[in-house]
Amino acid sequence: NTLRIIIGVMLAIITAVTVMGNTLVVIAVCVVKKLRQPSNYLLVSLAVADLSVAIVVMPFVIVTDLTGGKWLFGEVFCNIFIGMDVMCCTASIMTLCVISVDRYLGITRPLTYPARQNGQLMAKMILGVWLVSASITLPPFCGWAKNVHKAGVCLISQDFGYTIYSTAVAFYIPMLVMLVMYYKIFRAARKSGAKHRFTDLTRRERLETPSGVAEECNISIFKREQKAATTLGVIVGVFAVCWLPFFILSTARPFICGVECSCVPIWLERTLLWLGYANSLMNPFIYAFFNRDLRSTYRDLLRCRYRNINRRLSAVGVHEALKV
Repeated sequence: NTLRIIIGVMLAIITAVTVMGNTLVVIAVCVVKKLRQPSNYLLVSLAVADLSVAIVVMPFVIVTDLTGGKWLFGEVFCNIFIGMDVMCCTASIMTLCVISVDRYLGITRPLTYPARQNGQLMAKMILGVWLVSASITLPPFCGWAKNVHKAGVCLISQDFGYTIYSTAVAFYIPMLVMLVMYYKIFRAARKSGAKHRFTDLTRRERLETPSGVAEECNISIFKREQKAATTLGVIVGVFAVCWLPFFILSTARPFICGVECSCVPIWLERTLLWLGYANSLMNPFIYAFFNRDLRSTYRDLLRCRYRNINRRLSAVGVHEALKV
């Protein structure tokens, strides 16, 4: 059918762009010397998680969608596929959550927060993200909740307890943390903005103006907080738009449809699923949009201008190179 061909092409394009965007992030950090720093490990972890979604999950979903939602790969691989899907998507979401905490601590506690300069500590944080993601993947393999596979359907377990646990850990708790971090950064940015405006109003009234170093420092901190608040706000907004409808459906489905089957229209389920996958496509471009150096690095990588990358960033500090 013409409609299936169009849908297949569109989904293939989404998958290809997701692979390209997240591959650029990984290569950028590996190629550019100034970007190979602990402060950027979380971005690489996020890109790896999103890249995994595109490579090991999306192709099988495309085939299933083009066959009308019929699973063609057997019961054994159904369990493996669901495990990969849950772990990769959860790792992406959890990494976004940890990034929001990292940005908040980096802005509000620049002197006492050591993770950005400590590679081992940052690596432990990333390991924790993947272990938490695995904790959601393992229960169906351990007998707590069995995935649904019958009549050509491959569906994650609809056990009530497992549904509450998995959706809470994979989405609702990370989303709550991200909202709290955004609120705190936004409030800090407003306070800095008020102080900055007060300084501008009273500058003319002072008989002696001290060295401009302190004021320049305050202005720099104010701009960093404003940028962090804006960036995190966009990240949280895009994340919520992409994943909230799917997780609301996933949470409500066992209580509406029962444990063994799904009464949700297939087109609605697949549309919301792909809306969630689209978050993996958007993440690398969100960071590039708010970061000129990362955006320029993408451009040079696509043009194979590796010498330009390191020469242009050689005079840029690590925190300036990826200050998000």
